[in-house]
Amino acid sequence: MWLEYDVLDEQPPHPPPPSPAHFQVTFYEDKNFLGRYYECDSDCPDFHTYLSRCNSIRVDGGTWVAYERPNYAGNMYVLTHGEYPDYHHWMGLNDRLGSCKYIQIPSGGRGHIQVFEKGDFGGQMFEATEDCPSIMEEWHMREVHACRVLEGVWVFYEHPNYRGRQYVLPKGEYRKPVEWGAASPAVQSFRSISE
Repeated sequence: MWLEYDVLDEQPPHPPPPSPAHFQVTFYEDKNFLGRYYECDSDCPDFHTYLSRCNSIRVDGGTWVAYERPNYAGNMYVLTHGEYPDYHHWMGLNDRLGSCKYIQIPSGGRGHIQVFEKGDFGGQMFEATEDCPSIMEEWHMREVHACRVLEGVWVFYEHPNYRGRQYVLPKGEYRKPVEWGAASPAVQSFRSISE
């Protein structure tokens, strides 16, 4: 469900706090939660026609992925509970967003992932149950060519310390980078998403 609002004064009306089972994300046209805004509590394949830009986001419940273009295309940004007063806070490259998806995070337990230095699960394999800020420092790997997400939902990052392009990987097997949405095997850090 999407709700559209025009805010004429400095302080936008705030949506009521969500119930514990309610998941919601609010996108604002201007920085610091000002200007027109839209509330969403489900996947939305195309909202760029409703917002000319997106400069701040408030996540009141759940974990979401916002995409730069409609139909879940382009750069993706993982959004967990909290406030993002400008696009730099979600590591955005600009103020363009076109779609979003809610991510179901499994409850209980820690994530478990295997990463491989070659495609089709070839070469050396490394396992992790903890976040990894630098695969180069941890395992002397330069790239990830395949992986298996055994438990949880993980995010791959293009650069060390959770920077650069992001790729969301739910439980499953990924034989090559294109299967997780990447054009190349450039993965330098990763972390598990938890609620």
